[in-house]
Amino acid sequence: MIELVRTNDPVLISWLQAHLAGAGIEVLVLDEHMSILDGSVQAIPRRIMVAEEDQREAKAILAEADRIAAEPSEDDA
Repeated sequence: MIELVRTNDPVLISWLQAHLAGAGIEVLVLDEHMSILDGSVQAIPRRIMVAEEDQREAKAILAEADRIAAEPSEDDA
C-alpha cells in the first residue's frame, strides 16, 4: 500500500473514502485513533492508504478534490 495523503480534514477524508470506494478502490485510514486521541493539537495526521496498483486512479481522484477546493465558492462572491 502507498500513502495517498496525510490530513486531519474530516471532510476531505470522507470525500476521498466515498469517491475512492465508488471507483472500486479499497481505502485504509491509518492513525485514525491516534489522531482522535491527539485532540485539537492535530500533531498526528491521518494517512489515507491505497494499493499500489490503484495509485494512478487514486491520485486523479485526489487531484479532483484539490481542483474543487481551489474553486471559489458562492460565499466568496
